Amino acid sequence: LTSVTIPNSVTKIGIAAFDGCISLTSVTIPNSVTTIDDNAFSGCSSLTSVTIPNSVTKIGQAAFDGCRSLTSVTIPNSVTKISDNTFSDCSSLTSVTIPNSVTTIGSEAFSGCTNLQKVHIGNSVKTIGEYAFYNGTSITQISSEAVVPPTCGLNVFANINKSKCKLIVPKNSLDAYKQADQWKDFFLIEGSTTGITNTVYNKAG
Repeated sequence: LTSVTIPNSVTKIGIAAFDGCISLTSVTIPNSVTTIDDNAFSGCSSLTSVTIPNSVTKIGQAAFDGCRSLTSVTIPNSVTKISDNTFSDCSSLTSVTIPNSVTTIGSEAFSGCTNLQKVHIGNSVKTIGEYAFYNGTSITQISSEAVVPPTCGLNVFANINKSKCKLIVPKNSLDAYKQADQWKDFFLIEGSTTGITNTVYNKAG
């Protein structure tokens, strides 16, 4: 199977529906789909890009785990939770934007995404599960719009180079991030104006 078009009559992509379809390069998900279940596309190692329509409210555990050719993914504003291992070992993913609708990023959600360079975390994220960005060895910038630093499980940012990775946070929350567990481990923490523009204010000297 190299490509699949899912018709408009489908509302749910079930557990492990396309698990291990290693030759699948493209998939069209219609905006009738509300649920992408656990392991739906796990191990689809040839899949290069996925657009998740904004009808989807749930993306299950390990839904895209091991999609090693995935270079881009669009997560819609309808999703409130990134489940455990959803995008783990997506080693070609270079950037990810967590929309403002998401409140929870699950354990190991992006672990093993070794080519991930930029991460943008929306303003509603409250908790980030353990090892969520583990082994993100290429990450150079994390921007968070959350005014209150999200609570982190164990080793969320383990193996990220915290002396080179820039952390951009809301200007008025600078001190909070500098004191918050795991966030305070970053050497380069900068304040930005609110909103997605991320204008950086450099301290003089």
